[in-house]
Amino acid sequence: MCHTLTLLLTLLTLNTSLADQKPNFIVVFCDDLGYADIGPFGSKTHDTPVLDRMAREGIRLTDFYSTCSVCTPSRSSLMTGCYPRRVNMHVDQQNRCVLFPAARKGLNPSEITVAEVLKTRGYATMAVGKWHLGDHPDFMPTNQGFDHYFGIPYSNDMNRKQVPLPLVRDLTTIASGVQKDTSITRQYTEEAVRFVKANRSRPFFLYLPHTAVHLPLVPAQRFRGKSRDGLYGDWVQEIDWSMGELFKTLTECDIDRQTLVLFTSDNGSARARQGSNLPLRGRKGQTDEGGMRVPCVARWPGRIPAGTSSDAITSTLDVLPTLAHLAGANPPAGRRIDGKNIWPILSGKAGPMAGHHAFYYYQMDQLQAVRSGPWKMFVAMKAKKRNWGKPEPAQPLKLFHLKTDIHEDHNVAAKHPKVVAQLQRLVETAREDLGDTGRPGTGQRKAGWVKTASPRLLKPAAD
Repeated sequence: MCHTLTLLLTLLTLNTSLADQKPNFIVVFCDDLGYADIGPFGSKTHDTPVLDRMAREGIRLTDFYSTCSVCTPSRSSLMTGCYPRRVNMHVDQQNRCVLFPAARKGLNPSEITVAEVLKTRGYATMAVGKWHLGDHPDFMPTNQGFDHYFGIPYSNDMNRKQVPLPLVRDLTTIASGVQKDTSITRQYTEEAVRFVKANRSRPFFLYLPHTAVHLPLVPAQRFRGKSRDGLYGDWVQEIDWSMGELFKTLTECDIDRQTLVLFTSDNGSARARQGSNLPLRGRKGQTDEGGMRVPCVARWPGRIPAGTSSDAITSTLDVLPTLAHLAGANPPAGRRIDGKNIWPILSGKAGPMAGHHAFYYYQMDQLQAVRSGPWKMFVAMKAKKRNWGKPEPAQPLKLFHLKTDIHEDHNVAAKHPKVVAQLQRLVETAREDLGDTGRPGTGQRKAGWVKTASPRLLKPAAD
């Protein structure tokens, strides 16, 4: 009798412990990876067996969006759960679309990042890879909720005479001029694995924003010539290898069933000849679907139903509120965020109205389109000059039904005036809140600014 009672108490304690256990989170954020660049989304030229298995064991989000079709703004959204215009990270101080080395601007330290939210629940946090939200110490990961950082603070094409592309640990540059370092994915993977192993006994959040597959293309030698898509495909396949190392580590540490892994990209593929956003139209730098709809796979054994998919409108905006919910943390108080908790979608328990009622497509400061349900409307726009890329031509109002016209070929605005009117009301709501070209929004907050830039530079060796 005493033995039975002891056993029951032990089992009760174990079950309570498991129920109270906080999950681990790994968010993998690729750079310029196209919608159809991995097997689960139809790639014919890249072999991605690990990601294929991840999709079989998890869920594909087929209508998952980044909030911008370029680097810096999209990363600000994942960190804060806000549209880039809300946190004023849609342009740099010279009205360019991304931050450059030695910028005086960055993500405001007063913003509350997903890492900061999770730290309130005792999470170990680390960012490994491309940051691109400011290189001044005030803006770096270690001042934005991350215990540690290892990676390149910008895009790997930003190698400058004044600021040779740095590899940074926390705030210290440990190497420079690493633009063509073919070991970068391996180094990121090794750092990520070390972090997971070191924190196997406590809840952790690993943010892994890869440098791949942004130009220049630098896959490791062992992966070269392995794909049917040149160096681009070779690097995609190295990313798949990296994912395999992560999953192997989770299994070895016996924490696979405690860990939610989410894999996605910051925007669509930029390449005209390599990479693929099909069946979507457009590419990086555009508000066509191919610029902003990105592949997304999430896996959590026993919690996310295997082999499922959802076409609910979801976004990088949703990472913060979803992880906060799962960790038992409170979302940022006293400020508006644009993301929503999509755990009901991931867990297969969402109703028919799940996802975002409205999603807004911004190009820098300009609101160019809105989606609600299957409808996407491009607003009428005048021709506009840019100080980057080509001038934008005038754009008529266009309406597409994405479920039947995913490539955005048939403008049906004239046939659906009521839908146009409905979407126009959403446009005006966004303009009032987030703003538009030449029009500030009432819901915008300030970016971070410093008087003197402080880029990450390699210090001379001591004599």
